[in-house]
Amino acid sequence: MTQPIAIRRALPAPDLLDTALMLAAHGIPALPLRAGKVPFGNCPACTGNRCGGRPNMKTPGPCQCPGVCHAWAAATTDPTVLTSRSWASAWRQAAAVAYHPGGAYLTVVDLDHEVAVAWARTNLPATQTVATTRGEHWIYQGAMRSVNGVRDGVDIKSTMSYARWLGPGTGTITALPDVVRALAVKGAAAARPAPRAIAVPAGAGDGECRHRTPAYLERGIAMAVQRITEARASVHATVYRTFLAVLSTHGRCGCLTDAHVARLFTAAQAKGESARHCSDAWTNARTALGM
Repeated sequence: MTQPIAIRRALPAPDLLDTALMLAAHGIPALPLRAGKVPFGNCPACTGNRCGGRPNMKTPGPCQCPGVCHAWAAATTDPTVLTSRSWASAWRQAAAVAYHPGGAYLTVVDLDHEVAVAWARTNLPATQTVATTRGEHWIYQGAMRSVNGVRDGVDIKSTMSYARWLGPGTGTITALPDVVRALAVKGAAAARPAPRAIAVPAGAGDGECRHRTPAYLERGIAMAVQRITEARASVHATVYRTFLAVLSTHGRCGCLTDAHVARLFTAAQAKGESARHCSDAWTNARTALGM
């Protein structure tokens, strides 16, 4: 496969579809983004985890929906899909082009501010860099799992994630170093903290906590994810209220797991929320409930 990130010619015109086709030709799976760097919403068949795909993270492969669905999983190198009638409306509404780094065997270290950039220059091997609005993307050859918030202002975007395409950047791409892989291990707990389990007396009857019933808990998490996914305005407030509702119902019996929290955080981040905001909203909801 042609080394995808070694593109040195200027981007073709301001046409986003042309940009996506150019990326696809270089082996980089592309997709359109709405204003605010937000992916297009799931199709009705996939809302609320019904399809078993991206939202509950059981299926790492590309989405099979005809339209632009499931964020990173919609990214494709197939020009017939990119130019299909099903995607035409999305391109008309698109404000930017994104790509799936892991799908091109790449990892993006997203540095969100000047302090993070200065840290990278001291601690990470030099590689290809791309200027962003507030910082830089450092791009390495190699794929790994994605983790947001590995340290202040630093996210790792590779598999099951997307990054905005901002041009080919400068410098020579180098192999993914162990120091970046280690960041994912150290930063995972901070990026998606698990709630603290609080023991409460068992209920009446057979003594089993009703929240531990798999169907009851699954329905509650699915409804919470759907509420966040379908938010059309006041996303910050919706995320907080949803976290508050989940914790008030399921937070005191110890039945929530890391996987449940990850599903909620993933849904919020797909709507444009940062890992830091998700963590703050979760903490504030727990505090409001006296946890």
